[in-house]
Amino acid sequence: MTSQLNAAKTSNTQTVTIGSVKVGGGNPVVVQSMTNTDTADVIRTVAQVAELYKAGSELVRITVNNEEAAAAVPEIRERLLAMELDVPLVGDFHFNGHKLLSKHPACAEALAKYRINPGNVGRGKKRDEQFSQMIEFACEYQKPVRIGVNWGSLDQELLARKLDENASLKAPLSLQKVTHDALIESALSSAKRAEELGLGSNRIILSCKMSGVQDLISVYQDLASKSDYALHLGLTEAGMGSKGIVSSTAALAVLLQQGIGDTIRISLTPEPGESRTTEVI
Repeated sequence: MTSQLNAAKTSNTQTVTIGSVKVGGGNPVVVQSMTNTDTADVIRTVAQVAELYKAGSELVRITVNNEEAAAAVPEIRERLLAMELDVPLVGDFHFNGHKLLSKHPACAEALAKYRINPGNVGRGKKRDEQFSQMIEFACEYQKPVRIGVNWGSLDQELLARKLDENASLKAPLSLQKVTHDALIESALSSAKRAEELGLGSNRIILSCKMSGVQDLISVYQDLASKSDYALHLGLTEAGMGSKGIVSSTAALAVLLQQGIGDTIRISLTPEPGESRTTEVI
């Protein structure tokens, strides 16, 4: 599978090191997944991370959404190492990530990467401050960051500005195109701000997730032409079962064949009783 994924891989993106895994820069496309356990439940989370890793997920993302989850991360990491599973753990943060990283330095250290959605860290000045604090923690602990923009949680102030600008044009663009441009601007402006705060470009991965196959292809083609950041591919709200697999494959196969994309996740809505490893295998 790895050789097929890399049939058209190029090396025009930065190489980002996540634990022992290298993403971008012509390295093999990295497969990743995400747990759906309560992270505070250490036993179940460790078991699922191990299951995903053994199924082929080279990186595993876990939700860090509250104090209990943040406090559990170091033990999760320790238990995995005791099982001789050196799995890079990615922390999925939202509006309170800056507080959790501040209160739980052991969590900040145990994670191999932080995932930040600029649309979920507050509004206006508060958003800027909280985003900056999270980047500062990434700098302090020398961790890479994925700046993950999602159409469903796109910065509404940015979108409103883009729509106003578009309305003044003699030949206005479609709403779809304006939304695409807003997603890309959010990702690139956030990455630029992260660099201004001291985070190296080789510690930044970008994603701009859409729920439509053609939308995703278009956005990533444009994003890839405008930067050399490593790119994370994934179709959001892909659905469950074969529908989700087919939709994700249709989008990601086109991009990978064009040499676009450094790491992928097939995000499936789990069916009752279905193993989480369906995302990986």
